[in-house]
Amino acid sequence: MFNLPLCVIAGILIYLIPHSLPQQTWGLFAIFISTILGIILRPYPMGAVTLMGLSVAVLTGVLDLQKEALTGFSSPIIWLVVMVFFVSRGFIKTKLGLRIAYNFINLMGRRTLTLGYSIALSEFLIAPFVPSNTARAGGIMLPIVKSMCEALNSTPLENSSLGRYFMQVMFQSNVITSALFLTSCAVNPLAQKFALDQGVKITWGNWFLGSIVPGVCALIAMPLIIMFLTKPDVKVLEGAREYAQKQLRDLGPISTKEWYMLGIFAIMLVLWMFEGYFGIHTTTVAFLGVSLCLLCGIINLEDMLNEKEAWHTLMWLSILITMSTFLQKFGFISWFAGSLAGMTQGMTGMQTLIILGLLYFYSHYFFAGNTAQVSAMYAAFVAVCIAAGAPALLTVLIFGYCSSLFSSMTHYGTASAPMVFGQGYMSLKTWWQVGFVFSIFNLFIWVGVGSIWWKIVGIY
Repeated sequence: MFNLPLCVIAGILIYLIPHSLPQQTWGLFAIFISTILGIILRPYPMGAVTLMGLSVAVLTGVLDLQKEALTGFSSPIIWLVVMVFFVSRGFIKTKLGLRIAYNFINLMGRRTLTLGYSIALSEFLIAPFVPSNTARAGGIMLPIVKSMCEALNSTPLENSSLGRYFMQVMFQSNVITSALFLTSCAVNPLAQKFALDQGVKITWGNWFLGSIVPGVCALIAMPLIIMFLTKPDVKVLEGAREYAQKQLRDLGPISTKEWYMLGIFAIMLVLWMFEGYFGIHTTTVAFLGVSLCLLCGIINLEDMLNEKEAWHTLMWLSILITMSTFLQKFGFISWFAGSLAGMTQGMTGMQTLIILGLLYFYSHYFFAGNTAQVSAMYAAFVAVCIAAGAPALLTVLIFGYCSSLFSSMTHYGTASAPMVFGQGYMSLKTWWQVGFVFSIFNLFIWVGVGSIWWKIVGIY
């Protein structure tokens, strides 16, 4: 139990550091850091730690209970995550997820690595058409990958290394494809708008031209890197294809409820793909999907109540979103960004771009989601870099790509992360270790390979 006093002491020490911010703002920062430390050290489960952090914020007057402390629980992103858990349950109950998974295994099931590449390829193919990375990961890929793990007898309790590999491949694929296309993540059009405010026009074409080579290189290397990091016990899936064929025969013809589930899935996919045309919010589509699952008898209220990880995620992620949001509203993020920008005075444009790019990337440890950081920091950092002489198009694109790639680091960095983490295949410590390695990997590929490619195509 020494971990809990350590978290409290860390928060107090941070609060006592001299600063120029209002006490309320600095107090929330101290509580946030203490809470994050508690999540890492785990003196109690994650939901309990975040609840304690929120309680301290309310008791000390840092957050008002009615006006501020509970606002995260109304976030559309939170409810998208929860609804996706319920839709995933429908895939499992009807065995549609197993049927799709067995077909994947039948086609590419000779090796663990080839199945990993099939997941990455699937993400690449659907990413341009589904503008929500959360919907793509949780609503489309997660039910299939989870069923694939179960089909190969991999659960969080038994043979977990195989599932750990597939889950990480799915998540990291989602992060990379979110950066690949202007239409594959909701924050990308936001970056496009902020770039236009600086007089730089980002189009679907020049975004894709800049991302295609480093993005594809990252997707090719990523399953191999994860193979090394997660060390799945089984590399060659002996008899997996024959086993999958037998299971498909045993499943028999597709059932009525599977057809219902397939139809619901198709409706959700179309509405997500053409969100701009239909004008239906991504989260509303998820609510519709769950409602249709209930109407068709695919899931029931008891199934929803028993989905414990959905409710656990609702608690801890809502609280982190609340803290992150009010760090921005109270002025901490703008103060932090201004302090970092001041460090680059007197540097060249490219030096400024490198320094602020790294600071922007690793500042994501402070954020529960992409949108808050892009809203708070993108415009300011881009303006400083361009004013210092950095190439304008290169600058807005690098910060745009980073606005998705930095999501790889934590289990709360983007809304798809808690859904994958919540499956239980990977410990928090391992998730953060793999995430940090991938932060370096992504920077190396996108900046290393990318800089050569960007020079060839004339982006700078």
